[in-house]
Amino acid sequence: MTLFILIALVAALVTFGLSLIVLKLSHRYRLYPKIRDRDVHTRPTPRLGGIAMFIGILAAFGFAYLISAQFAPLKLVFSNPQQILAILGAALLIVLIGVADDIWDLDWMTKLAGQFIAAGLIAWQGGVQIYSLPIGGLSVGSGWMSIFISVFAIVLVMNMINFIDGLDGLVAGVALIANGVFFLYSYLLVRETSPTNYFNLASLIAAILVGACVGFLPVNWHPAKMFMGDAGALLVGLLMATSAIAITGQVDPGAINRSQLFPAFIPILLPVAILIIPLLDFGLAVFRRVRAGKSPFSADRKHLHHRLLDMGHSHLHAVLIFYGWTAAASIGCLLYFVLPVYFQLSNWYATIFLVLSLLICTVVTLAPLSRRKAIEAASQLTPERAATKPIARLDPLDEASEIVEETT
Repeated sequence: MTLFILIALVAALVTFGLSLIVLKLSHRYRLYPKIRDRDVHTRPTPRLGGIAMFIGILAAFGFAYLISAQFAPLKLVFSNPQQILAILGAALLIVLIGVADDIWDLDWMTKLAGQFIAAGLIAWQGGVQIYSLPIGGLSVGSGWMSIFISVFAIVLVMNMINFIDGLDGLVAGVALIANGVFFLYSYLLVRETSPTNYFNLASLIAAILVGACVGFLPVNWHPAKMFMGDAGALLVGLLMATSAIAITGQVDPGAINRSQLFPAFIPILLPVAILIIPLLDFGLAVFRRVRAGKSPFSADRKHLHHRLLDMGHSHLHAVLIFYGWTAAASIGCLLYFVLPVYFQLSNWYATIFLVLSLLICTVVTLAPLSRRKAIEAASQLTPERAATKPIARLDPLDEASEIVEETT
């Protein structure tokens, strides 16, 4: 665990330092686009934070490789250098596409083609594929089907993360919470299945992503000085999907001696749970645009974060609500694994936590609607009260005094 924290710290420090440099250069050379109609911010803001995040991630991978010579368990992660190079090569490609889009605003077909190439590089050259589902080793089909499903999953997650990137600190915070929970799950799961080797590719990627998000969040917090842009959002989605796919091919939760079958589904449910809000936003956006006869990747101002602002939430409250939903869903699913294994408690406790936390998030999310209805009801009652209230009449002496004052 200490080694993972050290690697994450390297990613955080490098990302933060380079974020300040990129910010200064962006303002010096005016490397920022004009404000669009769908944007929430009111002043031009650089969007090249993804460059700093990528270099921070690259530095963390390099640091991990250097110290792997002294730590044999970590060396196993780098036993397949082609896999690591494929992941970093795909990350570089997606960052270049994102930077080009942030500066020149590429068309959606070009961006989508680049996403498929990057995902194919990871699945085909890197071998990071969904070979089997972690439910008794259930096969997903032929080799080509495995590649197809893996590529589709990576592209889907990239776009899900990119779709919610609309508020200060939103993606960085959501990814920080999601990857933090996923890191704990992958780390604890590997400890159960392989007590002599805690190191695996999924945990390493998750830890590095946590560090990169921690390093970038200070310059991205409201009011944001810089955005991660498409380069950063697509990069985060790419690595999150890669981490989730990697864990399915390395461990089998069914091998753990537990009486319940449900925990075996955690490797499938947890990646969905930590991305529940991006998944919902992505699905609604695609349905909305296709129904209107538009491209599913055409931009609009009807995402969930826009709707929260329109409901009456402040910028900060909308971001915190996203954090809350992400934490509730991801931690709730994690408890289904942790409570039976480490505390010998029933999964009912996890269910109670999940239901209560989601209920609290729902109440907080819908609170402005209740306030709005109360205000509307009060405004409707006011004219009625004014109409029924008797008109006060002045005393004749007062009327006379007023007339005298007017004439003088």
